[in-house]
Amino acid sequence: MERSLSMELVRVTEAAALNSARWMGRGLKNEADDAATSAMRTVFDTIPMQGVVVIGEGEMDEAPMLYIGEELGTGTGPAVDVAVDPLEGTNIVASGGWNALAVLAVADRGNLLHAPDMYMEKIAVGPEAVGQIDIDAPIIDNLRAVAKAKNKDIGDVVATVLHRDRHAKIIQEIRDAGARIKLINDGDVAGAINTAFDDTGVDILFGSGGAPEGVISAVGLKCLGGEIQGRLVPSNDTEIERCHKMGIEIEKVLRMEDLVKGDDAIFAATGVTDGELLKGVQFKGAYGSTHSLVMRAKSGTVRFVEGRHSLQKKPHYVMEY
Repeated sequence: MERSLSMELVRVTEAAALNSARWMGRGLKNEADDAATSAMRTVFDTIPMQGVVVIGEGEMDEAPMLYIGEELGTGTGPAVDVAVDPLEGTNIVASGGWNALAVLAVADRGNLLHAPDMYMEKIAVGPEAVGQIDIDAPIIDNLRAVAKAKNKDIGDVVATVLHRDRHAKIIQEIRDAGARIKLINDGDVAGAINTAFDDTGVDILFGSGGAPEGVISAVGLKCLGGEIQGRLVPSNDTEIERCHKMGIEIEKVLRMEDLVKGDDAIFAATGVTDGELLKGVQFKGAYGSTHSLVMRAKSGTVRFVEGRHSLQKKPHYVMEY
């Protein structure tokens, strides 16, 4: 992939963030998601690539745009797989909470796992603890491993976990081990990526979340030198059958190379609401400001991009709310 594609893709997440941020705190999560999706889809048409959506808003009959199998880009440039989450954290935006992102990931054609829309058990860490974690090991063993890798006492380790009833046992085990916890209401892509940045104060992610988000997280952590392990958790016979049709072993531990193959991938995200890593969109009358992260695995380059956008000169999709 051309290195210039990284900066082109930031335009996509910026547009989605600008459009969806208009809905912050208004209690309308579907409208916020639709705004992000339409803006993202519009800008994708200008990107020089031959993209195919492998993780998106649903199957063709479930979503009007950014559906699985949809072709994106101008039809010139590299042939790539595209994974999108136009608004990671619809509930976050609706309530005006923290850590909502517009996010996407791109890899060479055939290199992203076509993750089915179901739960995935996950464990994720940043570069210091790569090779030290095991999704099958007890919680306390993983906490000890991370503490040792980062030269911390276990009481200084911070685990992030989605605040769900299904995670009650994990949360109790973390507390019993003496580690600290940052509970998040939504947005486990941000939770996983935060493990690779010291400034966020997060050391490890535990728990189950969406499988598609697990693949997007894997791309981000590949760019950062981190690690995520996952295992699909189908909840009914239909989901089990879907795994079989896709040739995915249900009990298999999915490692980095299973989730994103090869040495080249791009991750881009723009903050919609404020978070530990990225500032959210701010509207300043005539212009809007954005804060984005874009990374490329092949070069290891990590860029934070601050944008100032004239709202009078932006296409119509940014103005509709």
